[in-house]
Amino acid sequence: MELSVQRWLKISLFNLLIVAALGVILRYKILFSLPFINQGYLLHGHSHFAFAGWITQVLMVLMVQYLYKNGQADSFKRYNGLLIGNLLTAYGMLLFFPLQGYALGSILFSTLSIFVSYFFTVFFWKDLKALPFKSNAHQWFKASLVFSVLSSLGAFGLAFMMANKIAHETWYLGAVYFFLHFQYNGWFFFAIMGLLMSVIHKTLGADKKLKIIFWLFCLSCVPAFFLSALWMQIPIVIYWVVVASAIAQLAGWLILVKLLIENKTAVIDCLPKKARFLLLLSAITLTIKLLLQVGSTHPALSQLSFGFRPIVIGYLHLVLLGVITIFILGYIISLGVLTIKKYFMHGIWIFITGIFINEMLLMLQGVTGLFYIIVPNINEMLFAAALILFTGIAILNSPKPHPPSPSPE
Repeated sequence: MELSVQRWLKISLFNLLIVAALGVILRYKILFSLPFINQGYLLHGHSHFAFAGWITQVLMVLMVQYLYKNGQADSFKRYNGLLIGNLLTAYGMLLFFPLQGYALGSILFSTLSIFVSYFFTVFFWKDLKALPFKSNAHQWFKASLVFSVLSSLGAFGLAFMMANKIAHETWYLGAVYFFLHFQYNGWFFFAIMGLLMSVIHKTLGADKKLKIIFWLFCLSCVPAFFLSALWMQIPIVIYWVVVASAIAQLAGWLILVKLLIENKTAVIDCLPKKARFLLLLSAITLTIKLLLQVGSTHPALSQLSFGFRPIVIGYLHLVLLGVITIFILGYIISLGVLTIKKYFMHGIWIFITGIFINEMLLMLQGVTGLFYIIVPNINEMLFAAALILFTGIAILNSPKPHPPSPSPE
């Protein structure tokens, strides 16, 4: 079994390297001429492969690993086809989006990717129900699958508009943000929370607060979509529901943090030392993200935020890299199925440094942009940050060194 999960995790980490490489090319093209590359098309390839080839792929692997750990010994054998299917559709999008943007090939592979996620949802839900015990983690996993399916409505709407050349800006942006919200704040977030609960549930037990935390996040997830759509003309009633949703999610997180602090010693004992800082860093980043959500409910701040591209990009990277990716790396280390050498951890620290620099620069670019101030050499600095991110992931992916062969007698 360990060979199976090791293989899939290494493939997923290599996919993260490809995502980082595309990020470098995107930043390079802003500074220098690359006439054979369409920036918009490559951006689509970058984002779709990040979602399908990195995050979705690794979450599927880790969730199948959860089934294995809890008694389903043939789980990787049974899910092998779906894991390969998701991987192939991700590489199909990686190939066709940079070549043609939204066209037949890219839409075909995007659609196939969604159908793979549907099959995964049905099979994983069934296997969760077959487990001989119930866990708080199962609620989070099931909700993540529901939100994954829900996010596909935005993708189908977007594909329909692109294929039929419907140029309605409000509906187009609405479909994009709908997909992004239920991927980032639904499928991705609820899946990693399920993984977290799978680690700490024995420590926290069947605490009633865990149910409250789940329902605060779950019930607020759908109305929280409008946090990404406050630039639209929405009824005042919906606005106040959105405000309540942002506060509910922050409250749910603070309750969980308090619960973890109360059980600090036991929680620390169940996590490997190398994973603790990464999980703590992911938690700190999530706290910042939830605070920003509450702040964004102010109409003036919302208009400013969504009016400046660097702020939007910075926020999306904050969630994808700072919350989701750092958590996944910490969780992978906690599994103990990969040999974690010094170079692996060095790569992670360089990667984290790149995230911090990238976020600071994007925030600077966004804030100064509000006052129409141009930061000298900002694009060069962002290109350097992309190189740091890539370097960290490249080191992390470097092959395990082999011991030297014994000298002949």
